[in-house]
Amino acid sequence: MKADRTRLVPRVLRARDFRLYTEGGRRLVDLWQAGGAAVLGHTPRGVLKALKNTAARGLFTPFPHHSEGRFIKALGTLFPHKAFRVYAGDADLLRAASGAGVSPVPVVAVADPALGERGRLRLWRPFLEDPEAAEPETEPEALLVPVLPWVLAPKVLVIPPSLDAAFPPSPPLPPVILAAAARSVFVLHAERTERLAAPRTVRAGSLWRRRGIYLSPETPFTEDAYTTVFLRFLDAGFLLPPVTTLPLILPGILSPGESAKLNTLLSSAGSAGGTKAS
Repeated sequence: MKADRTRLVPRVLRARDFRLYTEGGRRLVDLWQAGGAAVLGHTPRGVLKALKNTAARGLFTPFPHHSEGRFIKALGTLFPHKAFRVYAGDADLLRAASGAGVSPVPVVAVADPALGERGRLRLWRPFLEDPEAAEPETEPEALLVPVLPWVLAPKVLVIPPSLDAAFPPSPPLPPVILAAAARSVFVLHAERTERLAAPRTVRAGSLWRRRGIYLSPETPFTEDAYTTVFLRFLDAGFLLPPVTTLPLILPGILSPGESAKLNTLLSSAGSAGGTKAS
């Protein structure tokens, strides 16, 4: 059984960029980043303004609205020549993928390339590759589930044109959500070549595998061992993902002191005694 360690975290009163400020007056560097939904930080530029402007017009009901077209246009900057379907949540997306024949079973596994996983249905994570390297080719029939840089963003399937007809149209979604999500994607497109510069001071060492800004353990932790490591990082001022099935994400901003402390923690993560699964 996978443990969820979010209850071990002090109450967070404010989140700004890649740092969290807790009820007890502590500051935590966020290495979880909501699984990647806060990969641009917790206050991505322009998103709050887009949310406020649309909310001020009362557009909380899923009426037809130009925000849908703007969101699709934003997705097209990241995935040209693809088709898209937009859903309210993971369950709707997985049902659609299963119904289109991606899997014969109702529950569809979504591979995470930040953990080295491959599959016909897989996550797309920004900043996974070095921008100076060539873009990796994706299989022509692969369906991608982008991890979009806003925690309240809808779920998206990126579909090859050859499979477009297998999926019914997207259900309507509230314009207030789509407008803010579109802004977050436009910001992501603008920053795609910039994000990898800051965390180069972090050394993954022998215990971790680094893929872009993502780190995963070379040997998986047991649940008990990961709790020990989670608390060690938390005591030092760093928030790890609360579950073992997510990668550690390097933040876009780290002070020299934070980088040095993080390097020490990463290099000693396997020394807690029985920390890794055999």
